[in-house]
Amino acid sequence: MWFRNLLLYRFSQDVPFNEAELLAALEQRPARPCASQETHTLGWTTPFGRHSENLLQVAEGYWLVALRKEERILPGSVVKDALAEKVEEIEARDARKVYKKERDTLKDDIIMSLLPRAFTRTQTTLACIAPKEGWIAVDTSSAKRAEDLLSLLREGTGSLPVRPMNVKMAPAACMTDWVKTGQAPEGLLISDECELRDTGEDGGVIRCKRQDLSSDEIQQHLTVGKQVSQLALHWHDKLSFTLDDKLAVKRLRFEELLRDEADDQGGDDMAGQLDASFVIMSRTLSELLPALTAALGGEDIPQGI
Repeated sequence: MWFRNLLLYRFSQDVPFNEAELLAALEQRPARPCASQETHTLGWTTPFGRHSENLLQVAEGYWLVALRKEERILPGSVVKDALAEKVEEIEARDARKVYKKERDTLKDDIIMSLLPRAFTRTQTTLACIAPKEGWIAVDTSSAKRAEDLLSLLREGTGSLPVRPMNVKMAPAACMTDWVKTGQAPEGLLISDECELRDTGEDGGVIRCKRQDLSSDEIQQHLTVGKQVSQLALHWHDKLSFTLDDKLAVKRLRFEELLRDEADDQGGDDMAGQLDASFVIMSRTLSELLPALTAALGGEDIPQGI
């Protein structure tokens, strides 16, 4: 259950609900399958899957929740072809042109008729909430998926005063300086992958993998004005990840040292293994976030924290 991505959010005031209130909110909206005429459903499911019945996992003051989205897959090309066939039929039968307003109505009717026969797929999005420290980390690289989770959480609890975590210095400027000098702040080690982007509106993008970032070739790109928009990093001997210019953490990997520790603590029981992984992951994130924001000039904290 180790997170693979992080979108980070900061509470702008004290967390406005406790553990019992959060659990009650989750129980009001359990995950369920799509009805025949629904395009998608959102609801809460068990973070540990079949290994636990709890909608809320709690350990050492951290909360783990899981949003499940089920949606019907209706390819646009199928709808387009069905609409074209229907329009052609009407125009041939009535000897008239079908205009946009009628087309839109026909399209809606076609979608409703096809939905019951469409396949469904499910996606589960996990989020770790640290109420004492005032942050939420969502395991996704998609802002839309994160907002789905936060919106449903806000709907259930009545209030969720959060905003994306911000720092005082632009990540792109910091990462560019690190690659130029070949040195990142203490605890961070530059790896061998990055993305370079022109600062102009229509600027090009260069992606480098398994590349010595101190090489003359990379340094020349920086000299002419390109900025580092993504950079692969190691943090101590615990994590490797890619940081982007929006403060999103991607391709997050917890190193074997932490995974072995979770295996030792969790024992042979899968639920115990998952619980140990959750605890160690949460502790590690609590260490990483202040270190990462400090490397970027410090966190720009909203008033009230």
